[in-house]
Amino acid sequence: MRHFLLLGSALALVTSPAMAGKPVVTRGTPTAVVTPYATGFNNPRGLKFGPDGVLYVAEGGSGGLNSTQGQCTQVPDAGPYTGQPTGGGISKVVEGNRVQITDQFPSSQTNPGLGGLVSGVADIAFVGDTLYALTAGSGCSHGVPETTNGIFKVSNGNITIVADLSAYQKTHPVAHPNPGDFEPDGTWYSMVAVRGALYAVEPNHGELDRITTGGNISRVADISASQGHIVPTSVAYHGTFYIGNLGGFPIEPGTEKIIQVTPGGAVHTVATGLTNVVGVAFDDRARMYVLENTTTAGFPQPGEGDIVRISGGSKKVLVSGLDLPTAMTFGPDGALYVSDRGYGFPPGAGRILRIRLGD
Repeated sequence: MRHFLLLGSALALVTSPAMAGKPVVTRGTPTAVVTPYATGFNNPRGLKFGPDGVLYVAEGGSGGLNSTQGQCTQVPDAGPYTGQPTGGGISKVVEGNRVQITDQFPSSQTNPGLGGLVSGVADIAFVGDTLYALTAGSGCSHGVPETTNGIFKVSNGNITIVADLSAYQKTHPVAHPNPGDFEPDGTWYSMVAVRGALYAVEPNHGELDRITTGGNISRVADISASQGHIVPTSVAYHGTFYIGNLGGFPIEPGTEKIIQVTPGGAVHTVATGLTNVVGVAFDDRARMYVLENTTTAGFPQPGEGDIVRISGGSKKVLVSGLDLPTAMTFGPDGALYVSDRGYGFPPGAGRILRIRLGD
């Protein structure tokens, strides 16, 4: 089995967007309604509502053409990456329209043989009124020398580095990295803010780290130590941390899971029988929602994503037919908001869907 990192290599092996066309449908809860919320995004990824009630969206950007072959270690399977120092960004949604806040983060892409899949800003989070960005497409190994993956503060168009995550991973290796899929600068995916600190998941190495707003980095859990290269991808906090696993490729439906990670680093499995997980969220009734990027065997396919609700040990598919979704969050209105067409589509083709759920 090939073990690739989401948004670093494996998901570049995707059927052409021209094959997308299945309608988004609802199952299990006939009152669920799916509507477009905003369009025009460049590879949309993590998304959060800010304290102002506005939805903010991380974007991978448009990639780049600069190569660093011969300058530094390259990613074995997905490399050589090519990139550029700008293009990755953050946007917000104002009255249904995408309004770009910044496009001054690096953006990079895998080699053409793997689809040229783009990474840039992976996720965002708020601590108080301050916006923080988590990057995934930076660093020499991604074709963007003199940059680094990390946590950045974004304020009034200014970008300030808070923590250098590339440097931290290079000096704090995990127990069981995967040699064929190893990315020296990492490819971070998901982040949450909890009690004034940021917690970020890196799938390629397999770790959950805590980052303070003062820049201190500490490891909460080396997931690879007990789980191997399961590709932990998305994180949610509900009294403790819940992490969804993407898994290896080719996709084997029903083989992935949700793990619980305590603040002390203990790892437990809490849900199984899932596929290609890229998002986890909880509603105000403590029910878990899981976003599955692709539910069929093989490699990622447009039109095969869905949302599953887990409650009382039972699983119910609520929405299916999503086009390569990458993240989701609950809004203040109780609806789910999903980054759809999050990769494998041209820049500008990404969209945010609003999903009003039934009981």
